[in-house]
Amino acid sequence: MAEDRPQIYLITPPAFDAEEFAPKLASVLDAHDIACIRLSLASRDEYEIGRIADAMREVAHARDVALVIESHVALVERHGLDGVHFTDGAKQIRYGRKELGDDAIVGSYCGNSRHEGMNAGEAGADYVCFGPIGETNLGTAEPAEHELFAWWSEVIEVPVVAEGALTEELVTKFAPVTDWFAFGDEVWREDDPAAALGRFIKAMS
Repeated sequence: MAEDRPQIYLITPPAFDAEEFAPKLASVLDAHDIACIRLSLASRDEYEIGRIADAMREVAHARDVALVIESHVALVERHGLDGVHFTDGAKQIRYGRKELGDDAIVGSYCGNSRHEGMNAGEAGADYVCFGPIGETNLGTAEPAEHELFAWWSEVIEVPVVAEGALTEELVTKFAPVTDWFAFGDEVWREDDPAAALGRFIKAMS
């Protein structure tokens, strides 16, 4: 593995059966070197989220992969997770850090806003996500431009993550200017997620 290749960050589907998804996740983790997994669930059922978190933690931690949960700070320590990912820029970074301590992972999605990303970094974020990278009809944000990543990677020390509507062509283009790529539906919609991720990794070279 190339030392300067971007690291891989996986985003779970918004809804799934834990027993069916666990072996699928395990197969991807066993096939590739994954830095972090984000549990990104649409459910607002605390019991259901907790049950899935426990199942995914077992798979991830057995392979020494960090698992963060989107938004739900109170569930991090309760379920033995590694941190939290916020979706609203810098707004909750200080709160998350205060609640979880210095050892927890605290990251945030900042859309295509350089200003929001800088604020998140100054507030103590461990990483900042920009996206979507490709064209998509989902959400309202314009794609995060290559020049934003190029500037960030030169000027800012906080690791930057590229996510959203990724293609192999975009991965090739952005690989020199991002620290991590976050893959979600791009791999889970495929019959063989591990093979799909492998194609993206090959595109980084």
